[in-house]
Amino acid sequence: MAGTSFYDQIAANRRNAFLMAALVVVLLGLLGFAIGWAVFGSPAAGLGTTAVAVALGGLAGVGTYFTGDQLVLTVSGAREVDEASAPQLLNVVRELAIAANVPMPKVYLIDDTAPNAFATGRDPVHASLAVTTGLLEKLDREELQGVIGHELSHVRNFDIRFSLVVGVMVGAIAILADFFLRFTFWGGGRGRDREGGGSGGAQAIIFIIAILLAVLAPLISRFIQLAVSRQREYLADASSVELTRNPYGLERALAKIASDKEVLEVANRGTQHMYFTNPIKKFEERSSNLMSTHPAILDRINRLRQLTGDPPLDQADAAPLTGLD
Repeated sequence: MAGTSFYDQIAANRRNAFLMAALVVVLLGLLGFAIGWAVFGSPAAGLGTTAVAVALGGLAGVGTYFTGDQLVLTVSGAREVDEASAPQLLNVVRELAIAANVPMPKVYLIDDTAPNAFATGRDPVHASLAVTTGLLEKLDREELQGVIGHELSHVRNFDIRFSLVVGVMVGAIAILADFFLRFTFWGGGRGRDREGGGSGGAQAIIFIIAILLAVLAPLISRFIQLAVSRQREYLADASSVELTRNPYGLERALAKIASDKEVLEVANRGTQHMYFTNPIKKFEERSSNLMSTHPAILDRINRLRQLTGDPPLDQADAAPLTGLD
């Protein structure tokens, strides 16, 4: 079977990601509308509640937008490098930045033997790229190009900004749901049922619907956020192939990193979504496959094989290459 082009994969992944992001916004709107109606007894009140939720999420997002990248780099123990300390790394980053038509990002090194990398920053002009010492030691140049191409694709595709917008909406949903559930727990809204006369029954139904949404919406939005993150990883893989014109280097890099048993100590649940592959290994206590921020390595490899027309790997075929079992 002929392989699909990376242009096809890029277009499909971008459509899927934007669709899921739109679902988060719709979910926020439904929750705000239901809570406004339930609490104030008027459908029009839901519009104001939704506006408040978006404003609260926006305020929280402003600080993250301008300071989040430096915070992540500091927490990760990353130090900026120059031509003297990491000449090959800077050479690879520079050539792929030219190919991606983005400014040269600041480049950082994390002193850790686990091979991994991430990009951060609010836009291509304010981007930073961090790699571990293990990545430089364990990958050859073609494999390194695949990883760097993936991370620069996140920069070029504005994935960091895109993820921030989705994250703000998810945060707004959590804040609004928590406020309403606490309000309900402490007896809010009961007076309206006694005063409402004929409309009391309808408002009671809306109140039940609002409670259900307040419980389920944060979970649903979180799963959508994770799905968006996984779609952006597929998109960055396809974009990396576009930049390097070499799917095999990226495929080998994925296999090597997946089979590596080193644990990236500086990674945590708050930063794991940023890395090239999930830095939290399956055998760790903090691992949760249900809440994974990354697609399975086997799925990523097989999508690359669609580009080359090579047959897909099954779990047994992939085990010797990736350590999957």
